[in-house]
Amino acid sequence: MNTSAANPQADVTTRIAAELGVKSWQVDAAIGLLDAGSTVPFIARYRKEVTGTLDDAQLRTLEERLRYLRELEERRAAVIAAIAEQGKLTDALAASLAAAATKTELEDLYLPYKTKRRTRAQIAREAGLEPLADALLADPGLDPVTAAAAYVSADGTEGDTAVATADDALAGARAIVIERASQDVELVTELRERLWKAGVIRSSVATGAGDATAKFADYHDFAEPVHKLPGHRILALLRGERDGALSLDLGEADPADAEALAAARAGYEAAVARAVGANAPAGTPAADWQARTVRLAWKGRILSRLESDVRSRLFEAAEEQAIGVFAANLRDVLLAAPAGNRAVLGLDPGLRTGVKVAVVNETGRVVETATIYPHAGGKSGAKWEASLAVLEELAAKHATTLIAVGNGTASRETDRLAGEVLARLAKNPAYAAATASGPKPAKVIVSEAGASVYSASALASAELPDLDVSLRGAASIARRLQDPLAELVKIEPKSIGVGQYQHDLTAAKLDRTLDAVVEDCVTAVGVDVNTASPALLARVAGVGSTLGKNIVAYRDANGPFASRKELKKVPRLGEKAFEQCAGFLRVTGGAPLDASAVHPEAYGLAERILAAAGLSKDDVGTSAASVAALDPAQFVDDRFGVPTVRDVMAELARPGRDPRGEFVTATLKEGVETIADLVPGMILEGTVSNVAAFGAFVDLGVHQDGLVHVSAMSNRFVADPREVVTSGAIVKVKVLEVDVQRKRISLTLRLDDPLPGESKHDDAAPAARAEQRRDAGPRGSRQDRGDRNRGKARSDGGRGKPAPKRDGGAAPRQGDDTAMAEALRRAGLA
Repeated sequence: MNTSAANPQADVTTRIAAELGVKSWQVDAAIGLLDAGSTVPFIARYRKEVTGTLDDAQLRTLEERLRYLRELEERRAAVIAAIAEQGKLTDALAASLAAAATKTELEDLYLPYKTKRRTRAQIAREAGLEPLADALLADPGLDPVTAAAAYVSADGTEGDTAVATADDALAGARAIVIERASQDVELVTELRERLWKAGVIRSSVATGAGDATAKFADYHDFAEPVHKLPGHRILALLRGERDGALSLDLGEADPADAEALAAARAGYEAAVARAVGANAPAGTPAADWQARTVRLAWKGRILSRLESDVRSRLFEAAEEQAIGVFAANLRDVLLAAPAGNRAVLGLDPGLRTGVKVAVVNETGRVVETATIYPHAGGKSGAKWEASLAVLEELAAKHATTLIAVGNGTASRETDRLAGEVLARLAKNPAYAAATASGPKPAKVIVSEAGASVYSASALASAELPDLDVSLRGAASIARRLQDPLAELVKIEPKSIGVGQYQHDLTAAKLDRTLDAVVEDCVTAVGVDVNTASPALLARVAGVGSTLGKNIVAYRDANGPFASRKELKKVPRLGEKAFEQCAGFLRVTGGAPLDASAVHPEAYGLAERILAAAGLSKDDVGTSAASVAALDPAQFVDDRFGVPTVRDVMAELARPGRDPRGEFVTATLKEGVETIADLVPGMILEGTVSNVAAFGAFVDLGVHQDGLVHVSAMSNRFVADPREVVTSGAIVKVKVLEVDVQRKRISLTLRLDDPLPGESKHDDAAPAARAEQRRDAGPRGSRQDRGDRNRGKARSDGGRGKPAPKRDGGAAPRQGDDTAMAEALRRAGLA
């Protein structure tokens, strides 16, 4: 029997190793650690020697594939046992089952043996009609009616196995052949692959769709080969069909082309005929019976199954891509560069309900709140002036140097209000003196996705019990600038919403992936155990919700932790949990190593390195050159190899280094407040709000995000928009087209691209062309983690290309509380 059946674990290891392009021993080591309860972040950082330096991305893929393959092995064992119990497990079948590489292949093999309701074919077999089916296939010269007469129940016996007429006998024989064809694994696999490679999916307006079709206008007359469909289009098409807006057809030929349709059907039917042995020459007595049997087998059974299989395959591919996009965007948002310990004035915009205001101090504590109504009487009204006075007083009183404006309703108007406040503060001597030593005061438009979810949560009630729900949102907006990671972990990842069609995806798989991203981000940055919230601590590898609450409760009862060792006194935080989380938790103000990413198990190694450099523990972080001059190989021992030694040396040189980049903000163009203010040819600065498979959305501060199609990002081919930009990046873009009625803005990162209908050299005046030659790439972002090249957008000149085709598909369903859904709506793709 196949070795995979004899040793499933060996087969799993071999497959994963091949998929990751690593050695089997590395996979075995990682599996052993995972099975022992180690987390991916812990393995990736502190067990590099054991796994051969597998990184967190490889380990996450390994973990997901391990889950799938183990489920496959469990199902394989169940299938083999079920068939063996029926007494039908032959050596050949056992070998085929052992070789099945996917769940689909396994289920194809198991289909004939599934316990199911009695089928027409089974009833026909019980009536003794299988010999008739075999005879009609084997002898084309046999007259079907004459042959069937011999199987008619002569005594008139009643019951479901009785054969009353020759027609009933022929129908029963046909059912047997049709079932054989539908359960022929080789045939089904062959036709499935043919449909995948040659099939085309077509969409049109569904009958009686009504107004539901408007947001699917791009798919009213659409056709594309199945195997070329990108994920976002697949999800859009399936969403349109589910909403009753679109009608989908899957096949090789256009249904309107009768000749092509007949030719395609004939090709599939010929394959079915070969598989079942229906090869009667035309004109022979059995030819018509065989032809009809083959036609019904294809059209009535196999085609519907294959369509379902191909749809499932399309969805799985689209889901994988959509989850990947969501995860990548979430990572960028969570690792946005923090503004740090700066007092912030948070504004949650509103029109009728007013603008909610919350001031948070350097530590994130809410110190004062207010509600103002600047938009009730217009810019020149008394309420506008009163609102300016309130904000100026609050900013001066608390020396706030940042104003965070939520990007919801009335955000642009509120942003203008913030600008006037800063202008007034610049003339305020007391404020100028109080903020002279710090960064220049600024205003920032902040995504408020999920703020309402947080405001109404139990966590918000516990953190801000004295604040009204509406004011908690303003506090959250302000804190997002100070430390995006610490604030956003309080919100369910799906509500942060930088995903694509997230409500169409498998919830468990999406949650698992997003939770892993959050965990990886938190552990990459590290957490101050004496200031972290329970929500942030819960995301630390090895901690979880219960231990996070226990840590805070211990801290509240006993005061700040003096050392990492003290963590062991926290109830239920045992040795295993300590091993997993200690390296990611920081204790400041005590021993220098406790504030670093050096794991307590490696303190002895760190001390040996310091001693060799002529330093003490108090010198950590002060003599990087002395540590860098040492040879890592001299510290290698039975426990720690070169990778860990290098990590420890790097941490001793720069302990507790934050991997997030420099905090920068976009400068919005004055006077451009609505989509109507945009003019083709404008060069503007904006913030990438989301990155999708087809391009990137850019917030220009006009209430509708513009779309940079992937084809307008660079002069080279770009397969993935994230090669050029990431969520949160600050970019310069050129406006190509503006459709006010449809609320669509077409943008390009290539600043010397001509406008539609213009040549490259007459698209701008000399001064404008000089501006266009400047760098169009992200000049920084709050999530830039030092890898500037990955986020840099090229601006090395267009080639006279036409305006990019907008292709966003349909918008997510109304009510999706996600930034991606909002971006799609704001970009006019709804």
